[in-house]
Amino acid sequence: MKTLSQWLLAGLFALGGAASAQEAPDDAQIAGIVVAANTVDIDAGKLAQKSSKNKEVQAFAKQMVTDHTGVNKQATALVKKLKVTPADSELAKSLKQGGADNIAKLKGMKGAAFDKAYIDNEVSYHQAVIDALDKTLIPNAKNGELKETLVKTRPAFVAHLEHAKKLQASLQ
Repeated sequence: MKTLSQWLLAGLFALGGAASAQEAPDDAQIAGIVVAANTVDIDAGKLAQKSSKNKEVQAFAKQMVTDHTGVNKQATALVKKLKVTPADSELAKSLKQGGADNIAKLKGMKGAAFDKAYIDNEVSYHQAVIDALDKTLIPNAKNGELKETLVKTRPAFVAHLEHAKKLQASLQ
């Protein structure tokens, strides 16, 4: 079974990364990818809040739900302002499928195994999202406001990655 980050990387590969302008996502697809990526992490965070007994993991999960819900609200407001409808793409589809597979896997786990699997995925997922932002989403965003929003939200993903890595080390 693929991890969520493997689904993200598979989606990037399907898009051809930023290899050619013909294959690069347009602004509507970028908006769809952003919403899908955040929704996937919101869903995993909600499950972790309910399933984990570890207070640090629960707090991290709560932060993921709060932060990614905020980013989705920003993205939704921006696309309405720009009159852009988020569009599906191979990457967005891959993210959604990976998210569903991750939730199914996590639902079969309990205790320390759940916590480790959830946090391990958060580390790899946030790294993959940062890579997607740097290599595909930011470089291909044509609208200045969309590009600016992506650039401004990137540090939050970096902070999430660092927090997840610290948790990961403490769970070893």
